[in-house]
Amino acid sequence: MSTTPIDAGAHLDGDVLRACVPAGPSVEAVELCLPGPGGERRIELGRSGDGWWRGTADGVTAGDPYGLRVHGPWEPGRGVRTNPAKLLVDPWTRRVEGSITSLAAARAFEGTDPFSARPDDHDSAGSVPSGVVTAPLGPVAGARPEVPWPDTVIYETHVRDLTMRHPAVPEHLRGTYAGLAHPAVIDHLVRLGVTTLELLPVFAHADEPGLLSRGRTNHWGYSTLAYLAPQPRYASTPGREIEEFRAMVATLHAAGLEVVLDVVFNHTCEGGADGPSLSWRGLDAAGWYALDARGRDIDLTGCGNTLDAASPLVRSLVVDSLRHWVTTMGVDGFRFDLASTLGRPRGGGFEPAAPLLTDITSDPVLSAVKLIAEPWDATGEGYQVGGFGPAWAEWNGRFRDDVRDFWRGHGPLSGVVTRLAGSSDLYWPARTPAASVNFVTAHDGFTLADLVSYERKHNEANGEQGRDGTDDNRSANHGVEGPTSDPAILALRARQARNLLTTLLLSAGTPMLLGGDELGHTQHGNNNAYCADDETSWRAWDSPELVDFIARALSLRRATPALRRTDFFYGREDTDPDDATPDIAWLHPDGRELVEPDFHAHGRTLVVRVDATPSLLLVLHAGDAPVDVLLPGAFGDAAWTPVLDAGTPGGAPPATDPLPAGELLAVPAHTALVLRAVPAS
Repeated sequence: MSTTPIDAGAHLDGDVLRACVPAGPSVEAVELCLPGPGGERRIELGRSGDGWWRGTADGVTAGDPYGLRVHGPWEPGRGVRTNPAKLLVDPWTRRVEGSITSLAAARAFEGTDPFSARPDDHDSAGSVPSGVVTAPLGPVAGARPEVPWPDTVIYETHVRDLTMRHPAVPEHLRGTYAGLAHPAVIDHLVRLGVTTLELLPVFAHADEPGLLSRGRTNHWGYSTLAYLAPQPRYASTPGREIEEFRAMVATLHAAGLEVVLDVVFNHTCEGGADGPSLSWRGLDAAGWYALDARGRDIDLTGCGNTLDAASPLVRSLVVDSLRHWVTTMGVDGFRFDLASTLGRPRGGGFEPAAPLLTDITSDPVLSAVKLIAEPWDATGEGYQVGGFGPAWAEWNGRFRDDVRDFWRGHGPLSGVVTRLAGSSDLYWPARTPAASVNFVTAHDGFTLADLVSYERKHNEANGEQGRDGTDDNRSANHGVEGPTSDPAILALRARQARNLLTTLLLSAGTPMLLGGDELGHTQHGNNNAYCADDETSWRAWDSPELVDFIARALSLRRATPALRRTDFFYGREDTDPDDATPDIAWLHPDGRELVEPDFHAHGRTLVVRVDATPSLLLVLHAGDAPVDVLLPGAFGDAAWTPVLDAGTPGGAPPATDPLPAGELLAVPAHTALVLRAVPAS
């Protein structure tokens, strides 16, 4: 639980600003810095008995910028990088303004060596962001949707990308919180059938030195500057990002849509020791970051630094930030980027019950919202899919890999079978299938259109000579790398995209769609478009080719409780002894049930009978040639009616006449079909 003082940060009381900030044990003085008639006004804070620094300043109004200056020793080898020439952002600030305009001024060290014996004496004010004083706020109005986990369908998107090219969104609202809440966008989301928006980072962030030196920006936002402040760039009216974010949440809630935030508590925008001094590093580097014995950052994130999950400061800030976003900003949950680092105190081994993870799950406010872990970090030891505790859902990267492999003709049947059934190998018995957040595409990697059009990444535009982004794409181009006018290849790509979506949306677990996939969005083979704030990332709305298909598949999911499971499938085990009906059966195309050796074979056709009311039959055929499937007849079912066909653009079967059990169904190559049982009269 948080042990932060209740007055942490800077709070306005009338025209008096009350400040309370942490600083390292060797710090000699802390100054609160505000604009004044003759320049910067500095108010010296006093150290309290709890180690925090407090003070007040009068004549302050909401909207005033403020910062901190810290005085003390310069001992970078011990992680002590105190430098009063650097204006620092309050870690608890609720608004920020400005950006890094001079890296040289932002760095606390002299020259090029961050362990230099001398600090840099250039004043960074005006060259770095600052905090902004805010007025007190109450909770967001209106009821929360509170969508149960089994009914949840996640739509991952970026605030800016979704609306930058939306023709119905007014130009001044595109790329903003208000644009995301526009009626045309909400109508689209409701039509699809999703329930929960998962937004890429909306915390205020700053660009890393490497990007700044190349004239690029961190478009995705995984470079946090302030954990309680919304990104100001996404406001349609400058300075009103808090109000617009809260209004967005209220509008989405009124439409029955939840808001989940992608949050980045594993590292900060300060990068490695050679990066800028913007906040935490200048206040108390050793108190915030995991450092080695020489004062160097332990990097579990691939981003230069790692916040120390054992630190009381980190634990307090994380819980305070999350509570703020729930209680004051109104959000419904969080997806934790590189969440394994939160369970690795001081950069050590992963512990599911690590203090910070326990702080989050035991908090009375946070335990009531959706908690989703990205269960890995940038190290091999950090790969922890299935390793989090009962309170957590997880991005299931193994679902992505096994489903991609099946549809491109790789891997044994056991992979896709296990993922269709809810990944009990990972989440049974402590959790339910809903803990598996299933996806085939996400912001990190190929879009769906690119997954079926490229066999290798094409990231040259990122300026990293193609070194960035994964090489393990498990994709297929179906004959041509990238764009083609060949109608046969285009038809196959479209069918494969629908096959992947069918598997995703009808598997046990929590499906997650990548926003823009329903629009056929391509990034032209870029599988790491983190710095592409342009049409590479902005969704085009002129070809919504998969909207009807997804809406049809999700309607089928909603109508079939057996697909929205609260427990795992058991097959013939643990069933009612008076009921011979298995809850699921895995079949050969010839109608016989699979036996153990079959699951390890590299089969290309899987027939799945799901006991429901009425039963469903899923036919997944990844082979290059057509196949005949014997329609099973058992348990009183006399016929099957086609209800979803991945061979058609909208998913509507060409014919819906009932097909008798025992009949052979001709299934084209590379096709997923779903049929519903017609009970015997």
